[in-house]
Amino acid sequence: MRRWLWGLLGLLGLALALTFPKSTLYVEGNGKRHLLKVEVADTPERWAQGLMFRKRLGEDEGMVFLFPEPTAGGFWMKNTLIPLSIAFFDRQGVILRILDMEPCRADPCPVYYPGVVYQGALEVNQGWFRRRGLAEGARVGGEALKHWPQR
Repeated sequence: MRRWLWGLLGLLGLALALTFPKSTLYVEGNGKRHLLKVEVADTPERWAQGLMFRKRLGEDEGMVFLFPEPTAGGFWMKNTLIPLSIAFFDRQGVILRILDMEPCRADPCPVYYPGVVYQGALEVNQGWFRRRGLAEGARVGGEALKHWPQR
């Protein structure tokens, strides 16, 4: 029991110590460009950690997930404390689907599948896209996309 507890605390410490590159993105739609400060999740470790354990996220802040290959995988909100909206986009930055996700503190946590093949995902505070009138077909661009991992 004691060894298990120390192992769990060690993993939690590693997770909390994980750092993310910081960059900028924009989402463009309806003739307007909306700027965001983002953290970049571009490795398996960063993808797994995401926004877990964060207590707040600034209004124009988010996390962008960049994958080396197209995927149809889902996202979950285990240990995520903030309600989020997520936009799934293709390699050209076109938003294919937007979903709202709820925090989950205990198993089983739902998995949010977009039902599309995508290569990037942008998480922001829940309702961010709606408040700006952004929908599927809007475009994601900016400096953060230079972090796209190679195949």
